[in-house]
Amino acid sequence: MEARALKDLLYEQVARVGKALASPKRLEILEMLAQGEKAVEAVAGEVAIDVKLASAHLKALKEARLVQVRRDGKRMIYRLSGADVAPLGVTLRQVAEEHLVELRLALQQMVAEPERLTQIGRKELLAQARRGEVVVLDVRPSSEFDAAHLPYARSMPLPELAHRLAELPRDVDIVAYCRGPFCLMSEEAVKLLRAHGYRARRTIDGVSEWRAAGLPVARG
Repeated sequence: MEARALKDLLYEQVARVGKALASPKRLEILEMLAQGEKAVEAVAGEVAIDVKLASAHLKALKEARLVQVRRDGKRMIYRLSGADVAPLGVTLRQVAEEHLVELRLALQQMVAEPERLTQIGRKELLAQARRGEVVVLDVRPSSEFDAAHLPYARSMPLPELAHRLAELPRDVDIVAYCRGPFCLMSEEAVKLLRAHGYRARRTIDGVSEWRAAGLPVARG
């Protein structure tokens, strides 16, 4: 094969991944699967599309070798194909946020107080949680917590939070997190906690951001 044709082939193969990522819903699906494996029906529900369309998006991601699938009875269960896929999504978002003012403005509109998106230092948060100076609260579904969570985090899914407030201390800060900066569950949790007199704030980090930074996560 002559050099030009070979070079074109190489870029074409890399472009397969780019094409698979060229869909907002597929990016969201990858973010969901970064939390743990999910059935196609669960994926569809999480990203607000029907099962047929979810299957089509998952097929495109599978063809790009970004996801894998296994059968569990009649259900098709999808997961990321490797530990390097979730950081790819994080890097893509970070580059977009750096260069697209539209994205930065959209992020500011996500919450009533944009300063809450300020990043808490990861190592500082880890040290505070280790010393018991903060409670790190994971408000994702418990299945996602079991798959992977930030060190020292406590699982309290958002739908259960209002009924479990008595389990939380009032004498330390509570830092809530969910699936990353585009996830609003932690923002809702902070509003609820503050309304009941707790000292609460959020971190934009999720498991994917933590892993992308080379920091450990816990399981189970």
